[in-house]
Amino acid sequence: MKQVALLICSLLLISCGENKEVLLPVAKETIVAEVKDHSPIYFFYKLNENDTIVDVNRNNSISSTNWLFNIDKRLPLRKVILEVKKLQTKKEGSSHKKATSENYFTYTDTVKKNLAFMPFTQITYKLEKPDFEVIYFHLDRNDLVHYNELVFSKKQLQEFMNQLPNPSRIYFSFDKGMSFGKYIEYKLFIKNLKITQLGISVSSNKEYIY
Repeated sequence: MKQVALLICSLLLISCGENKEVLLPVAKETIVAEVKDHSPIYFFYKLNENDTIVDVNRNNSISSTNWLFNIDKRLPLRKVILEVKKLQTKKEGSSHKKATSENYFTYTDTVKKNLAFMPFTQITYKLEKPDFEVIYFHLDRNDLVHYNELVFSKKQLQEFMNQLPNPSRIYFSFDKGMSFGKYIEYKLFIKNLKITQLGISVSSNKEYIY
């Protein structure tokens, strides 16, 4: 709880000191409840005429610590991931990085009313459409799933996956224009899918954004 309290304070200090705020994504569950030895990174939402800008404050990022990515839920996913990839590269290239340090997205658990953390250290983001040999589902910003020429509701995804005929490694791609908040919602949705079909597995280390 001490670490959570400190993080909340730092968010308030940034907001008051620079007249900025980060509206975190919300969910009804917690993946990780506490992260120690961390550095906060802030992705602020900024409008310049009709263009949305990702305003990143990375001043406190210490490579030897766990990084907490506090990202405004209104930001478009592609612009967020572009900045995330830069920071991933920076950390991996640092001589001070510890093998045990992780990266987390932060969000708010509205049931437990606390900050929660989603690890993503092992994910490689590809800002492109998957190659033709990759079996994947494309998730759009309207809760629809695209698979080859088929389009159906995300509520049907679990049943569809459990009827796939052959052993398959499944990947997910995300609509680059969806909000970061929608992306976190999808991530939790995928995490809770119950796959019963033998031979079907979901990749947890590569995602496509296009």
